[in-house]
Amino acid sequence: MAMQVIDFHNHYYPPQYLAILQEEPSHIQVAYDSEKNPLLHYPGDCNILVPGHRDIDYRQAYLATTGVDIQVLSFTSPGCHVESPALAARIAREVNDEFARIVRERKDCYTALGTLPLNDPKASVEEFERASSELGFAGFMLFSNINGTALSDPCYWPLYEKANQRESVLYIHPIHPVGVEAMTDYRLMPLVGFTFDTSLAAAKLVFSGVVERFPKIRWVLAHLGGAIPYLAERLDRGYAAFEDCRRNIRRPPSEYLRRFYYDTVNFDPHCLKLALDFAGAEHMLAGSDYPHQIGSIEQMLESIESLSLANQERRNVLGGNTARLLGLG
Repeated sequence: MAMQVIDFHNHYYPPQYLAILQEEPSHIQVAYDSEKNPLLHYPGDCNILVPGHRDIDYRQAYLATTGVDIQVLSFTSPGCHVESPALAARIAREVNDEFARIVRERKDCYTALGTLPLNDPKASVEEFERASSELGFAGFMLFSNINGTALSDPCYWPLYEKANQRESVLYIHPIHPVGVEAMTDYRLMPLVGFTFDTSLAAAKLVFSGVVERFPKIRWVLAHLGGAIPYLAERLDRGYAAFEDCRRNIRRPPSEYLRRFYYDTVNFDPHCLKLALDFAGAEHMLAGSDYPHQIGSIEQMLESIESLSLANQERRNVLGGNTARLLGLG
């Protein structure tokens, strides 16, 4: 029997979002390349919105050639939290409504994670409740920092309380870090800044006690957890050495971090093996980062295929784990 492939990490910008950027006073500069692809500029990076990012018919025709059965659509950087709170709430609502429409009409090919207006914690709780109850989202994407505010900040604890009650999936995707001005050459912001901001967010969530306080949230980290599988031992040494690293938690950080899920958007088999050894095959989710310039469905599949896995482990990494997390039949 063929193994089902579910791509957990990929991105889509609904046309409604692009229309809002043109209609409203936005903090995002939009330009166009010679092929009329929108270019979204934000600190340290520029996303080129190729047809796969914004045309669901184009995307579906391409997917039919790849071996991917289902994609988990998510919005992505620069996110809506860079706008005014009112505009952020509008963008989140329209993105979620469009994702829900796509899932209703094309449920054999897509499910989705919701987005939230995270620069307004109260509005985030309201949109979380609406998108969970009315639209049926089982998970949401968070950014690794919100205009410099950490995800561990108590302002987000009411959101986590709701997510804990629903046993929601919360997916941490990176955004430009504080200090981005040191990363503007060689595209170091997405190459290095992204991975370390994810790592920083995860470490703060653990050390602050958020992960222990809200134990039913299922946390997922993008890009193989940034550097978390590599740094977990060092975090444990911090727990042993420093009183403030023990203040809010009862166990070493690695014990919490092993319960996180890690998408496979690092196509080096050696790195994938390190993450597998750290968290286990039950906590790995196939991801491609399609259709970003440095994403690849082909490399996603090749890198997973290269791993020494039992059949059931491979089945779980390719799709079974994501299906269980998001309640997919």
